[in-house]
Amino acid sequence: MKQIIRFTAVGVVFAVAFTLQAQPSRGGGRGPGGMIIPVMTALDENKDGVISAAEIQNAEKALTALDKNGDGKIDGNELRPSFGGPGGFGGRSSSKGRSGRGSSRGDEPGIARIPPEKLDFKDGVASIPDREMFEKLSYQGPIVMVDTHLANWKFVKFQIEDVDKGEPVLYFINTKTHRGHPMFMRQIGIQRGDGSMRGVLVYRPLKRSPNGQPGMFTFEYEPNDRYPFDRIQLSYEMLTKHMPYLEGRLGYYPMPRARPVYFEEKALYDAAGFPVVLDEDLESDIGFLPLNAAESFGRLRLMKPDELPSSRDVVIYKTLPNEMPRVAGVITAVRQTPLSHVNLRAIQDSVPNAFITGAAENREITSLIGKFVYYKVTSNGYELREASAKEVDKHFADIRPAKLQTPKRELSVKEIKPLDKISFDDSDAFGVKATNLAMLHTLDFPEGTVPSGHAMPFHFYDAFMKHNGLYDKARAMLNSKSFKESRDEQIKQLKAFRKLVKSGRMPGWMMEDLAKLQQSFANGQGIRCRSSTNNEDLPGFSGAGLYDSFTHKSDEGHLAKTVKQVFAGLWNFRAFEERTFYRIDHFSTAMGVLVHLNFSDELANGVAVTDDILYQTKGNYYINTQVGEDLVTNPDADSIPEELLLDWWRPSDYKVMRKSNLVKDDKLIMTEGQLEQMNRYLGKIHSKFSKLYGKTLEDTKFAMEIEFKITKEGTFSIKQARPWVY
Repeated sequence: MKQIIRFTAVGVVFAVAFTLQAQPSRGGGRGPGGMIIPVMTALDENKDGVISAAEIQNAEKALTALDKNGDGKIDGNELRPSFGGPGGFGGRSSSKGRSGRGSSRGDEPGIARIPPEKLDFKDGVASIPDREMFEKLSYQGPIVMVDTHLANWKFVKFQIEDVDKGEPVLYFINTKTHRGHPMFMRQIGIQRGDGSMRGVLVYRPLKRSPNGQPGMFTFEYEPNDRYPFDRIQLSYEMLTKHMPYLEGRLGYYPMPRARPVYFEEKALYDAAGFPVVLDEDLESDIGFLPLNAAESFGRLRLMKPDELPSSRDVVIYKTLPNEMPRVAGVITAVRQTPLSHVNLRAIQDSVPNAFITGAAENREITSLIGKFVYYKVTSNGYELREASAKEVDKHFADIRPAKLQTPKRELSVKEIKPLDKISFDDSDAFGVKATNLAMLHTLDFPEGTVPSGHAMPFHFYDAFMKHNGLYDKARAMLNSKSFKESRDEQIKQLKAFRKLVKSGRMPGWMMEDLAKLQQSFANGQGIRCRSSTNNEDLPGFSGAGLYDSFTHKSDEGHLAKTVKQVFAGLWNFRAFEERTFYRIDHFSTAMGVLVHLNFSDELANGVAVTDDILYQTKGNYYINTQVGEDLVTNPDADSIPEELLLDWWRPSDYKVMRKSNLVKDDKLIMTEGQLEQMNRYLGKIHSKFSKLYGKTLEDTKFAMEIEFKITKEGTFSIKQARPWVY
């Protein structure tokens, strides 16, 4: 017996050591806030955070302190981590119980069971009348017990008692307080018996309900439970009776051990029309996807591919547009990627955006085309109704800035600089896109992970515009009556002005500087010239998709040709309209140019965010990836990128939310080694930029978004980093 105990004690020591090692902080700084691990507390005698060799030798003695009830064993409850409050992992309230015996009442033999209708809310309820109550009772996060498949899903646990007696009783458990059924049972005096059914109610927001509504609920039982049809039907009837709004939105999800029983009795389920959800059903396409929760007003329009909407249009797209100016709201009939330029525009403009299947054919939607509407998107669905012109006018008057905004531009810096000579504080001279890429060079990534390059300051753009008298010509254009009164004229005249910029002449000194820059690249190499303005990639405003970047090919002559194309991009209609809406001074806006080697023939491309911005789980990075050059930020209509969650506690762990439709054999785009490497890169990037932007690692409203490629050699190339706009 002693040998067994000693082995177990040493095993626990190694388990603790492994657990702590396998949970690196986010970027080296974030830990599981406030979690106290009892085993670690018992073993770490000197409280230095490390289990020494001497402490390992004393483990058997130290562990006896955890045997709180003195039964000679240490059970799971005694090993349970503490989070210091009722919302922790199985934690209980510190308040006194009804009998004055405190929270230990349920652990005592002979305690009378508390009926559902007399539960304290901290323990549970007898019924859930609405969605608000479900939210109050539910838990969502990585801290789960044996039911690891529930990590990061929103769920409420329930329990049905006395099934064997023919008088079943339903308990809904406050899952924020009691993460596991045993804790709840001890608290209210339940003894496990044959008539006990312990289940979980899970909300799946991206799945259509049997009645067609967005968002579905499923119920399931413990992994080893194999209940027959009559008990499952009883569960369904009781759940929908005590949660009336689940009618038509609830389905049974049989766990692996229960599936053989389901298939044996499938005829009973089919005859009853009983809703059953299998894994393949959960992975099928969805009917509604909220990309950005917001509300707005505007005129509803069904867009053609060659049309440009206005800032007051709520638009319906059958296919994703190549470019989109500011709009009042977005509905797409094709599934979007959360990191597409369309959605990033919606986020930065705080307008509602959702994928709604069949939106262009849905009569409830199409009947409102051409009318003023109120449009709202939430995580649970959308609202679209007719609105008045007065409501629309008031909305836009409220959201538009009242005063002119003047972006900073430093013109005293007059030379092109390599990225390794640029600091974070140089953004007023080079643009945030350039300086953030320069900061990536300060991280200990393998050589080539961040492209080497140069940054051209705003001075070059300003000098070019003055040299050609283009500021005066732009003012004349903006002040003309035709430009002010006609949107079509704005589009036409801005196009003509961009052509004028591209045909402008550069001063001699500028041509010489660009020639030297061009000569620093090897012959035959393509050179990427990217926009880096003073009003993009900012906290609260990404500017994604506003400006254009171009590749200078080896046979195109002087680099000036492509640099002028980037300069002209400042006067894109979509960028102009965005600045106009936000009252940003067009003549204080300046264009810098980020110049680096162009990468072609990449194996894959992707976008990642150091937070789960879609499913809103805790402790995960969100990542979209697609093969080849089919961009995640602007995918083709028939392209479905891969969608993953990377666990920042455990860099080797990930969850596949959706696979790419362009990959055969059901494989992932990146190898497990690449996923782990990307996970570690994201941690370092988050940590670095948190400090640069004056944020703490615990700030839940700060994250970084990066764009990357996988080169034909199979290595990463991180080409952009910017703050995510919440």
